[in-house]
Amino acid sequence: MVNEQDIYQALAAVSDPEVPVLSILDLGIVRQVSINENEVVITITPTYSGCPAMDVIATNIRMVLLSKGIKSIRIENQLSPAWTTDWMSFEGKKKLADYGIAPPTRKAKQSLGLFEEDMVPCPKCGSHNTEMTSAFGATACKSLYRCKSCLEPFEHFKCH
Repeated sequence: MVNEQDIYQALAAVSDPEVPVLSILDLGIVRQVSINENEVVITITPTYSGCPAMDVIATNIRMVLLSKGIKSIRIENQLSPAWTTDWMSFEGKKKLADYGIAPPTRKAKQSLGLFEEDMVPCPKCGSHNTEMTSAFGATACKSLYRCKSCLEPFEHFKCH
């Protein structure tokens, strides 16, 4: 008999297809795991509405659970509340920085729905002397920056 801990352990092996060093648990998109009789229900929230990676993530969840012998799987998408970078794990943010992507650094002001701005530090040298070169990176969840200290370009995982 499978339990929730077994499911979470399996989900830790499911990577984000856009940032493969992050698991879906690191991202904080897994909202709930429940076992109803013989069916496992995984509730996930996309990082933004219309995220093209969600179909791949759902397929990868099914594949990892099937490999554990779980046959009855339902994956539900939950859009509200909307995902926020506040849901990312500390370990996930560290993995991003180690990978060369500046992690989100601000926190949501929940009561106002606003964000508190911080300078984006360079993941390569740690300098806060950086500038945004483009609000849009390789994916919609990232922007492009340049470090004025080490002169290296880097991506920043957008805060929202």
